[in-house]
Amino acid sequence: MKQQAQLELQDVKRIAAAAEAHATSKGWAVSIAIVDAGGHLLWLQRLDGASPSSALFAPAKAHTSALGRRESKVYEDMINGGRQSFLSVPGMHGMLEGGVPILVDGQCVGAVGVSGVKSSEDAEIAKAGIAAL
Repeated sequence: MKQQAQLELQDVKRIAAAAEAHATSKGWAVSIAIVDAGGHLLWLQRLDGASPSSALFAPAKAHTSALGRRESKVYEDMINGGRQSFLSVPGMHGMLEGGVPILVDGQCVGAVGVSGVKSSEDAEIAKAGIAAL
């Protein structure tokens, strides 16, 4: 039977703090979401000045990334490349760049989703958070 690492609260807090620090150092007002491997929300914070809609988009991006075990940008690229059938995938609502999986020993243990600035900057913030692990 396989054993898999799981995110603990201290891990989530470390990721969130690093993502927040990166965003604030750049002056970016964003929402940051962290989910477990099943896409279930563990953390959501909306920084001062972040758009209310970013609090909806960030968890959706994280959810998509965790379930797909890849960056949410992959789905955005597929759709933009003409595979519009991906728009009908059940339960996947955040198919925009900004969701990044958290990989431990090659296994996806969750994901970080960020929304509020350019999508590439959202992904940058998510990766900065994950790097704190």
